[in-house]
Amino acid sequence: MKNDLIIKETEVINDYYKKINNMIITSKNNIIRNINYEMVELYYNIGKTINELIEIHHLEASQNKIIKDYSKKLTNEFGQGFGISNLKAMKKFYLTYNIGHTLCDQYKENTSLLWKKLSWSHNRIIMNISDEKRRSFYLEECIKSNWSVRELERQINSFYYERLISTSDDYKTEVKNEINILKDKKEIFIKDPYVLEFLDIKDRRFLEKDLESNLLEHIQEFLLELGRGFSFVARQKRIDVDGDNFYIDLVFYNYNLKCFVLIDLKLGKLTHQDIGQMDFYVRYYDNEIKNNDDNPTIGIILCTSKKDTIVKYSVLNDNKNLFASKYQLYLPTEEEFMTEVEKQKYNYNS
Repeated sequence: MKNDLIIKETEVINDYYKKINNMIITSKNNIIRNINYEMVELYYNIGKTINELIEIHHLEASQNKIIKDYSKKLTNEFGQGFGISNLKAMKKFYLTYNIGHTLCDQYKENTSLLWKKLSWSHNRIIMNISDEKRRSFYLEECIKSNWSVRELERQINSFYYERLISTSDDYKTEVKNEINILKDKKEIFIKDPYVLEFLDIKDRRFLEKDLESNLLEHIQEFLLELGRGFSFVARQKRIDVDGDNFYIDLVFYNYNLKCFVLIDLKLGKLTHQDIGQMDFYVRYYDNEIKNNDDNPTIGIILCTSKKDTIVKYSVLNDNKNLFASKYQLYLPTEEEFMTEVEKQKYNYNS
């Protein structure tokens, strides 16, 4: 009895310690967020002040000397953070978000001050994106997906925005205001291609099970590549149909789309058998596993190549919940990516 009381008392003490611990962690995180907000706001206002000095007093010819002198004085008085390149970046930062937007009013209202929610390191990367729609997309996605600076750089370098846009039919028909059109469509969650360079696979003689194992060893990076809202559910999910067993490579659930996402891995090119198999898996999940309040299941076949004729004359062409996406094991160059986009546009229009 006495031991039980001691154990219960210890548990209560530990619970209260956890409360205090959580308070401290929450407080520290709030302090960090507030410091970040103040710093980013400060840098914006410094950039604004430097720009006003140069524009109002027509000192464009002397701006390099002014910034150099300011940098020296500020560094002597306040320490690091006010180097010449940083002051120039602050001026550019102000100009980037002060110029009038060309996007629709509703979207402008949603994105115009998003830069305040990101760190200076994030903003220095994003403000170098000249296209306003592309820049606004990365601002919003970076906040919603809570990307680190490294993750943000990777998504930009792997053409995350362009791959989402090129996947949608709206892009292929060159409809304006792509982001507004895509925001409410599941296509924004499906990429083509997927870039899996984080696997760092050197040996080309690997099996599908090796690819699957490697993806799960790098599940955090893979979830980042899949996009927002994905949660891992199962590997080699067994389904029993009239005594026959079938195995789905990977199963995820997307909390934004509110549906299961099934992924089948293929080392070679896409075949009509692969499409039929995935169609079967999706239909089974819809009828036997998903809940009534879940949206229809999505199936994605990841393959190294696909022929447009196979896609055109299969259920992929009509079923809006089936996708075939290529994957590559290295980051594409801009030339490689644009070549692929042009190829897709040609195949779609021909």
